[in-house]
Amino acid sequence: MIYIGSDHRGFKIKEKIKVLLDKKKLDYKDLGTNSDNAPSDYPDYAQKVGQNISGASDRGILVCYTGTGMCMAANKIKGIRASVVWNVFTAKRSREDNDTNVLCLPAKYITNKNLEKIIDSWLETKFSTEERHIRRLEKINKIESSK
Repeated sequence: MIYIGSDHRGFKIKEKIKVLLDKKKLDYKDLGTNSDNAPSDYPDYAQKVGQNISGASDRGILVCYTGTGMCMAANKIKGIRASVVWNVFTAKRSREDNDTNVLCLPAKYITNKNLEKIIDSWLETKFSTEERHIRRLEKINKIESSK
């Protein structure tokens, strides 16, 4: 399952993401916001998406103005590995090297032209099983467990 969320500044991109996921026949759940008419707070949607991700196959996509606020909030949730992504290269590397399970998009810099390529790259790229990447994730997990 792919959980998606945005604040008011990311709403229009989120709606475009839903069209792309429908086209690909991928299961998703939209956790809000439901409008760009009133300001909303990105931590609320990052929390909703992050707390719904429970398994290795679950993923999340968050959108706010810069992607940074969503990323910061999502990474406070145990087990979440969120990254701000703005192009195909960062989408691919975030999955391959860091096994991200939440994609944070900056609405300010995402265009219709690159949105589908970014989503496809992030969804299709598998985590590398290279020892160095596994070791680094284990270190991150230890940091997370020490809180």
